[in-house]
Parts: sequence; C-alpha cells; structure tokens
Amino acid sequence: MQNASSSLRSGFSTGACAAAAAKAAAVLLCTGEALEEVSILLPNGALARFPVASSFSTTDSASASIRKDAGDDPDITNGLLVSATLAFDDCETNGDKLLFFAGEGVGTVTKPGLSVPPGEPAINPVPRQMIRAAIREITPLPLRVTLSIPGGEALAKKTFNPRLGIVGGLSILGTTGIVRPFSLPALRASLVCALDVAVAAGVTHLTLVPGNIGERAARRHFVTTEEEVVQVSNFWGFMLEETAKRPFTALRIVGHPGKLAKLIDGEWDTHSSSSDSAVATVLRIADLPPDTGHATVEGIFSSLPEEQSQRIGNLLAKTIRSAIQKKIPSSWPLSVLLVNMRGDALG
Repeated sequence: MQNASSSLRSGFSTGACAAAAAKAAAVLLCTGEALEEVSILLPNGALARFPVASSFSTTDSASASIRKDAGDDPDITNGLLVSATLAFDDCETNGDKLLFFAGEGVGTVTKPGLSVPPGEPAINPVPRQMIRAAIREITPLPLRVTLSIPGGEALAKKTFNPRLGIVGGLSILGTTGIVRPFSLPALRASLVCALDVAVAAGVTHLTLVPGNIGERAARRHFVTTEEEVVQVSNFWGFMLEETAKRPFTALRIVGHPGKLAKLIDGEWDTHSSSSDSAVATVLRIADLPPDTGHATVEGIFSSLPEEQSQRIGNLLAKTIRSAIQKKIPSSWPLSVLLVNMRGDALG
C-alpha cells in the first residue's frame, strides 16, 4: 500500500537488514573484503542499499552489522544493530544448506503454531529466503548463520514474543523487506481511499481482509477484481462504519481467526497494543479447556482433528458474523471465511 502522505519515509525490516548483514559477512568471509555498503534484492525485485555499520573477521568466521532504519515508523527496533556471523560448516551431510542460529537478542521458538517450528531461531520464512538469496550471490557452500540483535532480549519483553513462546529475544520479521511508516490519520485516509476506489470501480460485493494472508486467501477461494478486496489492517470498527456509508450491497470478511476472533469481544482495533490475544476467546467459543498449552490460535487449530477443527471454525465464523451484524446493522448479505496461515479454509 502506498503512503497516504508522501512526507512519510519508508524504512527496512529486520529481515532485510539481516539479509544485508549476511551478504556483507559472506563477502568478508569469502574474499577478505570489508564492504562499506552492501545491496540486496527485496522480494519485489527492487534493489536496496545499506551502509555497513561494522564488520570483522576471525580465523574461521566473519561478521557484519547493519543499523536498522525504520524510516518514519515508530518501530521498536529502529536504530538497533542487526548482525550476522557466518562460518563454513564442515559437515558433509549438510550439502549446500544454511544452518540458522539465534545469537544475542534473537529469540528461539518454543511452542507450535508459528510459521517456524519449535527449537528453531525466530527467523520468519521470508527473511530466511532473503538471507539465503543474499548469501548465495557470494557462495554456494554450506554455512552456519548466526543472527544477533544486541539489546533485543530486553526489548522483546515489550512485545508479544514471550506470550507466543519465543524466548531470548526478538523475531526477524518482514514479508516485503520494507517498513511502511505508521501514521494513524494517514493510514485511515488511505484505507478510506481504497473504499472510494472500489465504489468508483462499480464494486457492489466488497471483501474486507486484515492483510496479506487474508487477501491471498480471498483471491484463492473467490473470483475477485483488484478493487473488490480491501485491506483493513487493524481498524475494523472504523472500516466497517466507513463501509456502511457506501453503496455496497454485500460484504465478505476473509482472514485468520487470530485477528478476526477479537471482534467477538468488541475489540474493533485488533492491533496487539490495543487488544488481547484471541486465544482465550477461541478456547471459550470452542468450549475447550483454557490450559491447552497453545500460545496461538494457529496452534489450537493445528492440534485438532479435522472434524473438530471444521466444527469450531464454522462456529467461530458464525459468531464473528453476528458481532459484525450488531456493529453495523444492515440488510446486506454478510459472510465470513476463516483461514489458517496457509490460506486453507477453517470455517
């Protein structure tokens, strides 16, 4: 999504910074050259350049650091160093693999339900792909890759990581490599613009989604035009009220229950800083014991037999639908599709 205000400056995700640090470390390890600047390709194919904050090598490893610039977004990790240390792996069975490790300030996953399995460092799939691509520009050999964010362990206590079972530090995140600046008035203005574009395009059956997971699922499960699917971010109360002011005739909601189940309890701003985790709500609606041991809604559903998962998914979807109907009473046909992180239908 483009910024509604051109004065707001975008920045880079921790994943992009980690990939840049890894590439600079790979160059130093393989050639001995300490770069002052390094460039990587972002997932959208754009070239991004980063100044290298520091680098050094030992007899068997090389390290490099990038100072994160989140632009005008008030990101908790803005200004931190994101470091990568690379060493050749001498285990012949590893082939050309990259083995990832959590260094200082980077968390480790301890519970199921996240996009990374328990026991692995909290480096999300897209950052892993970016790091692999950046390193493979330099060398095809197997490597041990250790990522660090000095100071990250203390900052992680201010995030959802402890609640999610991620211990020891922050997560390496990002799906595009770019951090869009967060300005509440600007973001709301851009969201309203998306509704107005849909009206102008003649859209009558609108689909609202929280973000990229919901949008991909909506386009996978339904035939939609570009304008028919609008991302809401976390502003469900605001966007539902704005939607009700416009001449749509049907509304569809598609997304993950980790976000959408919050609407059941009237949490119309689903940002983690403004709402509680949806785990307790899902367990309550599903009539499951509160001590299942799962830290995420994804983990709950992944642990259930298929028949029970479908029953609970259908019940949640109906309950979410009822909450929305109370929020914006309307004669519009309203449907809710819940999906997991892969976009598969849950209910």
